[in-house]
Amino acid sequence: MKSGKRIREIFFYVVAALFLGAVIGGIDALFGRVLLAITDFRGRYINILIWFLPIAGLSITWMYHHFNETSLKGMTLVLEAAQGKREDIPLALVPLVMLGTWITHLFGGSAGREGVAVQIGATLSNWFARRFKFDNDNAKILLIAGMAAGFGGLFQTPFAAVFFAMEVVITGKMLYQAFLPSLIAAVTASKVSHALCLEKFEVPFKQTVDMSEPKILFYLVVLGVLFGLAGRLFSVLLKKAKVFMGEKFKNPYKRIGLVSIPLAIILFVLWNGRYCGLGTNLISQTFAGQDIYIFDWLIKLLLTVLTLSIGFQGGEVTPLFSIGATLGYCLGNLFGISPVLCGALGYAAVFGSATNTVIAPFLIGVEVFGTGNCLAFVLVCSIAYIVNGNRCIYGAQGISYQ
Repeated sequence: MKSGKRIREIFFYVVAALFLGAVIGGIDALFGRVLLAITDFRGRYINILIWFLPIAGLSITWMYHHFNETSLKGMTLVLEAAQGKREDIPLALVPLVMLGTWITHLFGGSAGREGVAVQIGATLSNWFARRFKFDNDNAKILLIAGMAAGFGGLFQTPFAAVFFAMEVVITGKMLYQAFLPSLIAAVTASKVSHALCLEKFEVPFKQTVDMSEPKILFYLVVLGVLFGLAGRLFSVLLKKAKVFMGEKFKNPYKRIGLVSIPLAIILFVLWNGRYCGLGTNLISQTFAGQDIYIFDWLIKLLLTVLTLSIGFQGGEVTPLFSIGATLGYCLGNLFGISPVLCGALGYAAVFGSATNTVIAPFLIGVEVFGTGNCLAFVLVCSIAYIVNGNRCIYGAQGISYQ
């Protein structure tokens, strides 16, 4: 009897994960392709568009406060639902966060995109679980599967997506029952978004780092420490900046309207929009071996913190990729190791440090850069995770001490 019930439960999980993966993958493809088109358009007309950033900010704030103010909590809603602290996530979050992020990027804000994808996946899976009356435990599993689908569909790194969704809810504790539906949902979303012409970013490496040399091993440890500190710096500054901006400008319209004026000026003056948007331009330059300035990572970090702390929408992960890649490139030149390879290690490790995850960044490294440097990614990402000390860009992330 119990065996039959378990088989039916697995069957429902598989069907639900396939359905959610297909739907979320399709939405990811729409969101991602529009965002790429917006990025290209902004690049051509940055001299004009950047000056409308304050108006864009005001329109985003009005949109959220007019239609669904609760949705402003974004990832906090997702993590609270996954931890069983709330039952529902408003469905209005999906169109609001998509439109808000498109507007942010169109007018030059420095922000990411993964937060949008994860929120979309979580919101739709939460609605699905409530619609079909899944109990709380099963609804939580489907929510994690939806988060994995959102991440996997956007970046097309399904294995990293599964462990990101499982790790980020409560650090130090994973719900392993969510593994199978999360994997099915993430792989499905990845395949669907790819079929709908959303391209995957990947840089397969043939070169490998020789970890048998004590000098190289020492440098890798140092890299792990520095990447961990960079992720920790981002997490701490983002948290403090949000608190400071909230106390200094209690009116959200004044906060985003006034602060985005100097933000727009800075973004324009610094190489005509070099630090606008996702930071994919910096990532491309890193792995093409083009000009990277020693301060690129820090300026991108500070401007992303400022953009997000005053109310613009988006995510943090792609800017974190660019911060890590540019920092790694500069450190590689300093240490005499391949700067491109160090850029790859930074790409993964700074993301892991800032999100307080350790398996997901290692898998990001493997899925984006190939399997040739697995041990280097494990070492550097593990050290970065330890150095971070449980700081996280998501303030609602739980911590398990068991």
